[in-house]
Amino acid sequence: MMRSMRTWWACGLVVLSLLLAPAAQAEKRVALVVGNNDYKFVPKLQKAVNDARTMGDTLKQLGFNVMVAENLNRQQFSQALLAFDSAVEAGDTAFFFYAGHGFEIAGQNFLLPTDVPAATEGQEELVRDASIMADRIIERLQNKKARTSILVFDACRNNPFERAGTRAVAGGGGLAPMTQLPEGVFSVFSAGPRQTALDRLSNDDANPNSVFTRTFAKELTQPGVNLVQVAQRTRRVVSELAETVRHKQIPVYFDQMVDDVFLNGMAKGSAAADNKPAEPQQKLAALPPVSAPRIPPPNESLNAPIAMFSRHNGGWTVTFSIADPTLGISWRMGEAGEFRETGFMDVLDPRTRKRMPNPSIQLPADAPAGTIEVRYVDAGGEMQGPFPIRFEPEAALVRDQRKILDMTATSWLSFREFNGLLVYYTHLMSYRCAIREVRIGIDSAVPDKVLSMPGCDMKDPIAIPSNATPYLKLPPATKFVSVELTYRDGSVSEIKSVRRGGAASGRDRIAAIDWNGCAGDEVRRR
Repeated sequence: MMRSMRTWWACGLVVLSLLLAPAAQAEKRVALVVGNNDYKFVPKLQKAVNDARTMGDTLKQLGFNVMVAENLNRQQFSQALLAFDSAVEAGDTAFFFYAGHGFEIAGQNFLLPTDVPAATEGQEELVRDASIMADRIIERLQNKKARTSILVFDACRNNPFERAGTRAVAGGGGLAPMTQLPEGVFSVFSAGPRQTALDRLSNDDANPNSVFTRTFAKELTQPGVNLVQVAQRTRRVVSELAETVRHKQIPVYFDQMVDDVFLNGMAKGSAAADNKPAEPQQKLAALPPVSAPRIPPPNESLNAPIAMFSRHNGGWTVTFSIADPTLGISWRMGEAGEFRETGFMDVLDPRTRKRMPNPSIQLPADAPAGTIEVRYVDAGGEMQGPFPIRFEPEAALVRDQRKILDMTATSWLSFREFNGLLVYYTHLMSYRCAIREVRIGIDSAVPDKVLSMPGCDMKDPIAIPSNATPYLKLPPATKFVSVELTYRDGSVSEIKSVRRGGAASGRDRIAAIDWNGCAGDEVRRR
């Protein structure tokens, strides 16, 4: 009988549950790690089992009670998840890792057991019925009231249902982005939109693990690093390694954590908040970070100011938010020099019954990266601060433009009839610094054509270069155009559909959308 699981499986589900869920232990760490290589009816894989074993060893080092499951058929996969359910209790940290074939159908992610049938066109229901829905795993952990749920997918591979002489189930393999996670959930994907995860860097690469897993496992054990930092460091290292073989692979992560999560202890002498990057507008996080971490002094009050950066033609507006009632605000760039007052507004603060201090300052367009020190006079007349706030122009610009794009989706594209039918994307060009790629589909719900965009000019980011063409000529009979943005942070927008004479509307993801675009040669194939 083929070995399906390692030690935990051999001991049986009852023993597993007893080992993983000691009655007296609260808020424990529990992990299920799955690696599938030996597929019966779709292409076999080489490193998924090794990846699962490496992750199992890594998580054990971090204090997790771990079940490592290998080459699971549908029934065994269900039994493993049942044991995982039994082990997780309210307040626990639950970690699920999967390496193997994954597939998207109509925006839903399915993890493929080893006995998944070789489906053909029109047989999507076969795949659904024979597979494990990834969202269902999240639901189960939510029902168990896990405090923190971490899901990691190394599943960006070719469409496993493609076979010569047949029409395969529509899709490109890989998984769809998890953009609507519930609170307390963190997910990581080994590759970004329309990218293939590298198994190895070359034929001489003898490492038993995929490029993603070897990197992620190492970063996970670094002391004093939170989950977001682990994902960011993994992203950077993997992308740099892939670049050495002229391949593009940029892992992405989706963050709905309320607090920082440290799996190997917090940094010495600092609180959890010390290491948390500034909050993004959406909890979709990836490189580049929207701002660098702010390191407060040891005696910082809980009501330290935060800042919002906005770029305009004249430069930067920095707006401070201070929870305390204030009688005055002052600031300076760096740790030396005189503090400058922000002045006052012609408005009374009802909390102090005095004029409200101006919460905003202006910086020139070419202001370099640096630290803004802010201090304020509280309602009792005491000076508070100074508090350091890090200013990173490029990251702040990306964040600001992303926010604008999210709020103005109806303006992304517009039709115009002038010497033929044109579709303009001027708005997208104006905020291109937040965009990695724009794809459109002409009379198609699948955006498959890349629009040409000029590079980001930090000196004048909103201006459109004179030699740029902000429109595309369309066939006269065109009825609608779909559009999808890949942002600089690696996240992907909802697909919008713009009809002639109408506004943009959201459209559901369909199976034919190849989010991970898993295709490649032997070196790149998982």
